[in-house]
Amino acid sequence: MISSTTNPHVKFLRSLRDSVRVRRSERSLFLEGVRLVAHALASGAQLQRALYAPQQLATTPEGSRLLQDLAPHYGAFPATPEVVAAAADTRHPQGVVAAVARPELPPRPGLRLLLDGIQDPGNLGTLLRSAEAAGVGLVICAPGSADPFQPKAVRAAMGAHVSLPLQADLSWSEIGEALAALPTVYAADADATLPYFAADWHQPAALIIGNEAHGFSPEAADLTRQRITIPMVGQAESLNAAVAGSIILFEALRQRS
Repeated sequence: MISSTTNPHVKFLRSLRDSVRVRRSERSLFLEGVRLVAHALASGAQLQRALYAPQQLATTPEGSRLLQDLAPHYGAFPATPEVVAAAADTRHPQGVVAAVARPELPPRPGLRLLLDGIQDPGNLGTLLRSAEAAGVGLVICAPGSADPFQPKAVRAAMGAHVSLPLQADLSWSEIGEALAALPTVYAADADATLPYFAADWHQPAALIIGNEAHGFSPEAADLTRQRITIPMVGQAESLNAAVAGSIILFEALRQRS
């Protein structure tokens, strides 16, 4: 039972939680909470390190099942609730934090989603969650976007990181090459005239969602071949980036289904 908050395992998980550099060098995901850790293990993710509070997990059926799953894992260590809390990112942790190897998933058939300068990690994670649910074949986080592997984005994505092909280290020239063969690249734009449901989502395509406040970067604008909009009757100028992106992704899924 680990009882010291200065234990090396605590220090490692904290560094993974707080540092983009460490997350990149370790190629690891920081996970927190019963649902996220259980989903990662069930999906076959490689557990690298975990701290769990047995008595805290045992208070719920889901936590008890996770406790049984963690026990035989090398690298999973029982700890006091105070130790788990010291490594956690949230104010009221659920009794488990973990590091898993970041899955290296190849692109699969389906829509490409390009996130251009999405700064809010909650929006970014929500877009990843919607992309996974809508069967997107690849998500690219362009330069200038928030780190998609930071804890808040991982929590908002609700497990999408272990099953969704995701690339976050491409240059703009590499992004252009990745999208060059597609018949069209759509960009969501509140000032466009073509409704998103009038676009042809049957063909291979990419969708660009721009920055929440400033719209598209010049590089993303250069890649765009058709701008689309979500018609609205209220007084709002535009929708939240995660909401707008999700609406369009599920229209694309509807047409392809």
